[in-house]
Amino acid sequence: MSAIKKLNLKGHLLTAISYLIPIVCGAGFVIAIGMAFGGNSGADLTQEFTFWDALAKMGAGALGLLPAVISTGIAYSIASKPGIAPGFIIGLTANAVGAGFIGGIIGGFVAGYLAVAIIKYLKVPSWAKGLMPTLIVPFLTSLIGGLFMVYVIGLPVAAFTSWLTNALNSLGTSSLLIFGAVIGLLSGVDFGGPINKTVFAFVLTMQTEGINEPITALQLVNTATPIGFGLAYFIAKMFGKNIYTRSEVETLKSAVPMGVVNIVEGVIPIVMNDIVRCVTAVAIGGAAGGAVTMVLGADATVPFGGVLMLPTMSKPLAGALAIIVNVVVTGLALALLKKNVKEDEQVEVEEEDIDLDDIQII
Repeated sequence: MSAIKKLNLKGHLLTAISYLIPIVCGAGFVIAIGMAFGGNSGADLTQEFTFWDALAKMGAGALGLLPAVISTGIAYSIASKPGIAPGFIIGLTANAVGAGFIGGIIGGFVAGYLAVAIIKYLKVPSWAKGLMPTLIVPFLTSLIGGLFMVYVIGLPVAAFTSWLTNALNSLGTSSLLIFGAVIGLLSGVDFGGPINKTVFAFVLTMQTEGINEPITALQLVNTATPIGFGLAYFIAKMFGKNIYTRSEVETLKSAVPMGVVNIVEGVIPIVMNDIVRCVTAVAIGGAAGGAVTMVLGADATVPFGGVLMLPTMSKPLAGALAIIVNVVVTGLALALLKKNVKEDEQVEVEEEDIDLDDIQII
């Protein structure tokens, strides 16, 4: 167990995801804009094409390389620069054999740890040491890891991905309700932290297979949570409660607009003052919002952007309703669970004015 812990699998995966997210967001918005105006992601840009065709093709091309991107990120996190080339090549190989995003993740670990092993154990003459990071390590790692992907792990991973996709496509309403609730709950409980990013890796796998609802559920929870914190302020006032200190109210003034564009971290200062109640309320609201997202079929093609995701959905009203449900449930739960803040706790401590007459020069 300690040996597995030393491998830091989760840490390397989360590092790679942090590299991946900007690419996903940029490519996602490009293809969404192109297709919204009639662009064709399969257009041949060497023949006659429109501006919107170009945007759709650019975005689709970038999203099609996600297995290579995640593989490269993981390999780089493990082996630094010597891991970049083999990570990219093995990720492309995973794509070629149909192993997809899961194959890219596995390929990244194979590339990274294989590169580290070659650097550590392969002894070369002193004149060849300069060739290790640029030629020997990338070549051997790419060759061994690529063949390992083709002949050993590629086909089983591709079969598993296909099975998982078919299983999710065949879920009934009650199963979708439970699945969405679990995604929503896990997405919200650590406010963009490791749990959220781990769930993101899973649901992004589903999106690369054409299933957009799970990742939409995650992102809508991130969007709705800060807005729910803002609504809780007004609901609590209706109950005759003051649930936030004045400094927390000031925090909300920036946290709520951040939430509108899918940045959930703005509420963390408030959460840290009352972790148990806040996390509980967010979990309840996230479960409700995630369930509504899955059952109604909100399916954003762009996995980021907050309310800007709505125009990319085939059912934008479903996405809007999911946000509203999440916001209302989160706000109501916070208003009920959080304790009333006493008047003296709301008063900011002011610094005393300095009386210059009290200063003595010796």
